[in-house]
Amino acid sequence: MNILLRFARATAVLIAVLCWESGAVEAAKSPNIVMILVDDMGYGDLGCYNANSKIPTPHIDRLAAEGMRFTDAHAAGPLCHVSRYGLMTGQYPFRGEPEAWRRKATIADDQMTVGKLLQSEGYQTAMVGKWHLGFHENGYENPLPGGPVDRGFHTYFGIRASTDIPPYFYIRGNQAVAPPTARISANDSEGWSPIQGAFWREGGISPGLDLKYVLPRFTNEAIDVIWNHKREHSDDPLFLYLAYPAPHTPWLPFSQYIGKSGAGMYGDFLMMVDDNIGRVVGALDEAGMADDTLLVFSSDNGPVWYEEDVERFDHDSSGGLRGMKADAWECGHRMPFIVRWPGKVKQGAVSQQLIGFTDMLATFAGVVGAELPREAGPDSFDFTPVLLGKQAEEESVRESLVVFSGGGTPTIRSGPWKLIEGLGSGGFSKPRKVAPELGGPIGQLYHLGDDIGETRNLYQERPDVVARLKKELRRIRSAEGSRS
Repeated sequence: MNILLRFARATAVLIAVLCWESGAVEAAKSPNIVMILVDDMGYGDLGCYNANSKIPTPHIDRLAAEGMRFTDAHAAGPLCHVSRYGLMTGQYPFRGEPEAWRRKATIADDQMTVGKLLQSEGYQTAMVGKWHLGFHENGYENPLPGGPVDRGFHTYFGIRASTDIPPYFYIRGNQAVAPPTARISANDSEGWSPIQGAFWREGGISPGLDLKYVLPRFTNEAIDVIWNHKREHSDDPLFLYLAYPAPHTPWLPFSQYIGKSGAGMYGDFLMMVDDNIGRVVGALDEAGMADDTLLVFSSDNGPVWYEEDVERFDHDSSGGLRGMKADAWECGHRMPFIVRWPGKVKQGAVSQQLIGFTDMLATFAGVVGAELPREAGPDSFDFTPVLLGKQAEEESVRESLVVFSGGGTPTIRSGPWKLIEGLGSGGFSKPRKVAPELGGPIGQLYHLGDDIGETRNLYQERPDVVARLKKELRRIRSAEGSRS
């Protein structure tokens, strides 16, 4: 009888241990990760960032209400290709050649990417949308190596660049769905600048491809990824990177959106983008995946929205920031940035932490409990503790942040201070470059805590701060990385 009692007790202990271990494994299961990146959207376009926005964006606003909204998040650069390079690699773009995307794949074969990191952690990885980081092209009837499926994604459906840069064709995996053997004439819109409206360039296009339907096509593809994962890979976590080429030009809203915003064609098209995001979020809900999904939303750079547009529509796409796309000024690279993670990220939270797109690699590593190799993500810092409410606002994620304007003007942030090594916007806004006057400042220094609109240049008033930031900028540029 004692033997039987001891056996029963041992069996109960073993079952308890097994159950505890099973529960621990279940508790430690990594979340699905969905990153939605839109294109050329301004800091002030969303209602959750600008109460005076003339563009209804209820679906994105809902993400902010259900998650954390960052107010000092920055793209890796104020243009599409540099922004995406930093996001994918955790490396400042000036350390690579993202500008060579027309000629070659710009991410090296052995370079760590967010896709490769999550693949190594058991994720099924999928990308849908705009790549803009180059392929090794050798005729569009041949495979296109060096793209997403060679840089960490199991599947890919998308386009090589923007929907205003030819040739226009879809890519599945590493192969053109249909080579761009037809031609399309250039287009623009009366009443807008040459790079606004329904603008696209003349060039090659796949027979039957209609630029108007690219946005909803990517939404359908993303929804298919979600449901295919639910059916075929539900035991594994999913990483979906959805890179919309909108509201970048051409602005092509469907008829049901025309005239519905207070910001013309641009606002109407952004309403359509918001609805498409709502469809993707709805698919996560319907598939029962939303509660176990970390969702990140942002834009790749600032908008193409001039002062005359602000006056015409009374809509400030910059949200009070200075400049526009490509600029060293804040509107070029300070982005709306929202993270929703049910049960982990506090609803309705707002963070003023200084973060950048290069931080996504280290942060995803933190989320899944992976350790980055020393050479990976040299400019990437983990802000997972911020998401989980374990890091105080006054404890900085990173001490500094470096961004180059579209024209190559270096900029560095440290705390509230921002140094621009040159005069002018350095990008699209006029004046782009300004020659220094005799005895005048040769650069720009702003205290963003007191002057978010960058209206008071303190370059000559605070030479101590200028000297400190220049020294830090030189150190970062000469080092292999800024992450110790």
